[in-house]
Amino acid sequence: MDNISTWGVWLRHALEVAATMAFTLSGVMVAARSRLDAVGVYAVAFLAAFGGGTLRDLLLDQRPFFWVRHVEYLWGVLALSTAAMLFMRQRHFEPTERAIQVPDALGLGLFAAVGVDVAMAVGMPPLVAVLMGVVTGVFGGVLRDIVCNEIPTAFRDHRPYALCAFAGGWVYLGLDVLAAPEWLALTSTVTIIAGLRLLALWRDWRLPLWQVER
Repeated sequence: MDNISTWGVWLRHALEVAATMAFTLSGVMVAARSRLDAVGVYAVAFLAAFGGGTLRDLLLDQRPFFWVRHVEYLWGVLALSTAAMLFMRQRHFEPTERAIQVPDALGLGLFAAVGVDVAMAVGMPPLVAVLMGVVTGVFGGVLRDIVCNEIPTAFRDHRPYALCAFAGGWVYLGLDVLAAPEWLALTSTVTIIAGLRLLALWRDWRLPLWQVER
């Protein structure tokens, strides 16, 4: 996986599309739960979908940003946000915390895998590449929650979130060292990160809490 193949570029693009759509849905649901108007829903959806990848591109000095290079992402977010709002209104769908967790976990895994792959492609050291994966996977959700006046999920629910992305990034690097095919490294990373997050939610795994004396 030293050089990016045409197949690898296509797969990365497909995963980035899927991640963008997953975080768009999570953004729409969080905005709807916060009772924002249509403009607010679109704004939160865009921040969730593009926030992490934009910060990654800034840190890696990648210009233009990924959503500028692929303007179809913008149209996709607009269309999906509109369809999701109409669906929720017509079906009286209540965007509960549990409903938001699935697209959020999928977006985390997809974007984190892409982030590591992009960083490795431009020659970043292993630790930096893993952290770029964490940034790409986490930062969109952080912006989404802040705009909706919530403490970001990544910081408050005490169940592994960014830690899942961090662990999955090392899986990608391990497979890279073993000269595994790029498609295997990417799909394994997505599966492990999203799977770990969903498993943590299902089993209610929690990180240690601060013990505050009163």
